[in-house]
Amino acid sequence: VGIVDSSGIYFNELRKELENFTLSDKQPNYVIINLNEEKMSFSENLLNVDKDILSGKIEGCIIIFNGGTDSLHVEYRSRSVGNFRDAGRIEKLINNIRVERRLKEAGIEKNILSFIENNVNVEQIKVEDVGKAGKQDFLLVFFSSFIFILLLMMMVIYSGQMLVRSLIEEKSNRLIEVIVSSCSSDQLLAGKILGLSSLGLTQIFIWFLIGISLVGGAIVPLSVFENLHLTLIYFVLGFIFYSTLFVGIGSVLSTEQEAQQITTYLTLILMFPVVIAVPAMQNPDSTILKVFSFIPLTIPTTMILRINISQLPLSEFLITIAIMLLSIFIMIKISAKLFRIGILSYGARPSIKELMHWLKTD
Repeated sequence: VGIVDSSGIYFNELRKELENFTLSDKQPNYVIINLNEEKMSFSENLLNVDKDILSGKIEGCIIIFNGGTDSLHVEYRSRSVGNFRDAGRIEKLINNIRVERRLKEAGIEKNILSFIENNVNVEQIKVEDVGKAGKQDFLLVFFSSFIFILLLMMMVIYSGQMLVRSLIEEKSNRLIEVIVSSCSSDQLLAGKILGLSSLGLTQIFIWFLIGISLVGGAIVPLSVFENLHLTLIYFVLGFIFYSTLFVGIGSVLSTEQEAQQITTYLTLILMFPVVIAVPAMQNPDSTILKVFSFIPLTIPTTMILRINISQLPLSEFLITIAIMLLSIFIMIKISAKLFRIGILSYGARPSIKELMHWLKTD
C-alpha cells in the first residue's frame, strides 16, 4: 500500500501503525511504500499512483491532502470500492493519530471533546484509467447490483414456473397432442421460447422506463445506470439461457410436485452469487468469484455483480459472453431433443439413462 502525504506529518506514524497488522502466519498484512515524490507536483504524484494501481504494483494508495490537523481530506484509491475493511482501519488510525497530536499540542481544553468526535471519513475512489477516477458510494454500488440480480431471479423463477406449469397442464389434459398435430415439436419449442423471451423483454422495457422516470425525479442517482448496457447484455443472455433450460426440464415432468422440486434447485443456483455478494465486494478478484464467472449457470448474476464493483478487462467480457452464447446454443439443441420426446411421454419421470437415450435419438 502506497502513501502520498502532502502534509508531511502522518506518514511515519501511519506506517508504524499499519505494519502492526499481521496475517494468520504472522507475516505483515501491509507493506507500506512512500510514493510522495517531492520533485513532482501533487497532481503528477496522483497520476503515478493511478498507473501503479492499474498495473498491479500496489494494492491501493492512501492520499492525504495538506490541511494540518484541523482540516484534513483523505482518500483510499484502489481498483475496487469494496475494500471497506482496509478503509475502516485507515480511517480509525488517522483519526487516532490526529487526536493524539492535537492533545499533545493543545493540552486539555473545552473544545477538545468536539474535536475528538469530529472524525475524518476515508473516501473510496475507484480508479478506471490514468487520471480518471470517480467517487463511488459502497451502498449504492452494492444495492444497484443486488437489485438487478433480484430482478433476474424474479423473472426467471416466475416465468420458468409459469412455463413448466403450462407444459404439465397441456400434457395432463392431452392438449399437447392436438397442438403437435398442427405444428412440429421444434416449432412449438421455438414459439414457447420466443413468447417467454418477448414477455421478459417487455418487462425489462417497462422497468427501464420506470428507472428513467426515477432518475428524472432525482429519486435514483444516474450513477446507478453507469454500466446498464453491460448489465442488460448479461440479463438478457441469462434469461434466455434459463428459459431454454426450463423448457427442456418442463417437457420431461408430469406433476406439479416434480416441477416445484426442480425449480427450487435452479432457484438455489441463482441465489448463490447473492450469498457471496458481501465477500465479493471486499475481494472482487477472488478465485471463487472468477470461477463462477465462467460457469454458464452463474455467469449472469456473478458478472452483474462484478461489473459494478471492479474494473474488468475486455477479455473477460468477451469470453463470458461467448460462453453464454455457446451455452444457449447447446441448451437449445438438448432441450429440442428432450422436448420432442418428452411432451408425448406420460407416467413416471424418466431416469438419467432414459434421458441419455433420448438425447442420442435422431
